[in-house]
Amino acid sequence: MSLLRAAEIRELAAQLDLKPSKSLGQNFVIDGNVCKKIVRVADVRSDDVALEIGPGLGSLTLALLEEASSVVAIEIDSRLATQLPITVAKHSQRAAALTVHTSDALAITSLTVEPTVLVANLPYNVSVPVFLHLLEYFPTLRSGVVMVQAEVADRLAAKPNSREYGIPSVKAAWWADVSGAGSVSRSIFWPAPNVDSKLVSFSRHAPLGDEVLRKKVFAIIDLAFAQRRKMLRATLSPIYGGSAAAEAHLESVGIDGTLRGEALTIHDFCTIAQQVIRSARG
Repeated sequence: MSLLRAAEIRELAAQLDLKPSKSLGQNFVIDGNVCKKIVRVADVRSDDVALEIGPGLGSLTLALLEEASSVVAIEIDSRLATQLPITVAKHSQRAAALTVHTSDALAITSLTVEPTVLVANLPYNVSVPVFLHLLEYFPTLRSGVVMVQAEVADRLAAKPNSREYGIPSVKAAWWADVSGAGSVSRSIFWPAPNVDSKLVSFSRHAPLGDEVLRKKVFAIIDLAFAQRRKMLRATLSPIYGGSAAAEAHLESVGIDGTLRGEALTIHDFCTIAQQVIRSARG
């Protein structure tokens, strides 16, 4: 198997008359060593079914095929989706282990196989929605590594009481333990983006509750961070019918109503949601 070199990637793009699209977040990885590093950090195993989003011209796909049992690639650009199997067949003896779906990742809710590891260079403009969508709809994903804009990576991996901690941080924590996994240079991309990129790794943990609880938790998270500077007793007042009632209910479960959303863990939000559900049931 041979990985793609920068010159080959540019040649492929020229053959396809492909001008990287900003709207699709197309910044292609042209450094094979970085692709190998990402696969290594993701701890891809020989029995894994790897899920890749936005494979582009195939740099990371080829690195995945060196380690995984099979690779499922989701590509929204039909030109790239058609070309990818051809490129893989030219560079690898494992072309049969690749399945390509031409689709928006946000529209994929099931696959004929159960992916076990996610490895992807996510489009910057939809990285958070795609990441959360995949965690929600593919519970067989035990772990993975995604490459995203540096600021997004910091938000996804942020912990309570930090400036970056917010809605993406808490919602991702419902499904998995998320952490930063290093930075990557702008020079590994073509075209080079105007922003820095980082790797984010995740490891799925045991479920925190059922779908009823999750939806309630996420609604409360949205309220808590809608106005970051306001205290919980104010941001959650719509749920309880006023700030005084909100403060009383929060204190009944051991949460200080004068705190702000950024001070709460996912488990704190679960505690609040469970109390709201109990109250609604009478």
